[in-house]
Amino acid sequence: MKLNYLLTSCILLVLMVSVVPVSADTNRNDGGSSYVYVSSVTMNPETFYPYETGSVSVTLTNDGNTSVGVTHPNLLAANNEISIVNQDKWQTLSYLGSSNSITYTFDVTVNGMDGNYFSLFSIETKDGKNIHYPITFEVDSEDLHAAISSRPETFTIDSAASVNLSLINPRDGALKSIYITTADSGTDITPSVTFISEIPANSVTEVPFTVTPHKATNITFNINYQNGDVKRELSVNLPITPGNAKDAAVPTINNMALTSSGSTYDLSGDITNTGVTDANGVVVSVGLPAKGTGTYPEYAVGSLASDDSSSFEVTFTCTDLSSVPLVIHWKDSAGTDYSVTKTVDLTTYSQSGGMPSASTTGSSTRTSGSFSGAPSGTGGPGGDMSGGPGGSSSSSSSVLSSITSAKGGLSSFYPVIAMFALIIVGAVAYTKRKWIMSKIKKQ
Repeated sequence: MKLNYLLTSCILLVLMVSVVPVSADTNRNDGGSSYVYVSSVTMNPETFYPYETGSVSVTLTNDGNTSVGVTHPNLLAANNEISIVNQDKWQTLSYLGSSNSITYTFDVTVNGMDGNYFSLFSIETKDGKNIHYPITFEVDSEDLHAAISSRPETFTIDSAASVNLSLINPRDGALKSIYITTADSGTDITPSVTFISEIPANSVTEVPFTVTPHKATNITFNINYQNGDVKRELSVNLPITPGNAKDAAVPTINNMALTSSGSTYDLSGDITNTGVTDANGVVVSVGLPAKGTGTYPEYAVGSLASDDSSSFEVTFTCTDLSSVPLVIHWKDSAGTDYSVTKTVDLTTYSQSGGMPSASTTGSSTRTSGSFSGAPSGTGGPGGDMSGGPGGSSSSSSSVLSSITSAKGGLSSFYPVIAMFALIIVGAVAYTKRKWIMSKIKKQ
């Protein structure tokens, strides 16, 4: 077997280095000479996959001034590395006229893995001469590569974003008829179908898409392509997890207050842009089950720069005031629409005292004791405040009654009571000093 392979290879080598000019056909009476040569070789595909079937076209050109008869074109290869399909279809004699060309196309299969495979094109002329031309077939098992080369850091619900799909052809031959299809029920994708006629050898092609997600999902890009007449396919997945971009506007609601008038409620508060970029065209409204009505069914805040704030007020009706969805719409500098819904838990506000309960109405009152005038009088014992011991002071009783009735209980006012008691005792002692001194002297 090795001897046969060696002999075949030697014969091919000798034939490949020989170039045989074709002399004039003696049956033609044009008196000139002719010269036939291989002017071009075309392969489809340019680079084969292992054991793939394709075609090779060989063109002969006659530069002479007389016609030449040619027959039995063939491809020779060592060890059956190149197989020819329908080999006997070129057995007839053909005349190649002066300055004319003829093309022979062979359907072939390359029987091998990655590498270069050599063959020899051979054709006979009518006068028994042979023309030989070497042909090399390249085999490569490397496939087309596809990857997401550009995408936003974060996708935003209902906002358009740009996505780039890179198609990389690492092969030495072009890939053709590339179809890219996408379909996803939770996302709008433009374009939904893309066609590329060819990706050249060793090159990258960028395919842009516009993606508008409506929910969290996975987008699949299905890619179909051809290497020659053989169809192949691959796919690329793009996970979509919506969120807010790092530089997006972030509306924050606080300092809310709720009032009611009949069946209509009024919710007011402050809105602040705590994000990095500006929020344009900010509008505040309520969502279901609440329904905007009255003076402010929607409140146009306008533009909010970063760290800027403004007030808002919305009026609405609602059958269940346990919570109210507050909907905020705005646009970025590119005009992209954004929206966020913040659910206001009214029961929490009611329990904490920050907002009146939706099912309770009432008022709070404040009661305070008061007194006027200063303690005075000149009476003796048994008399009023100006009398002696055993008397009473209506003013001090009023003060104590007022203090003890105040919120917080008597104990919280002990220092005040003690102060007033000392003042009263001092005043009485000063007023009755002569009487007290006389009593002491008698003793």
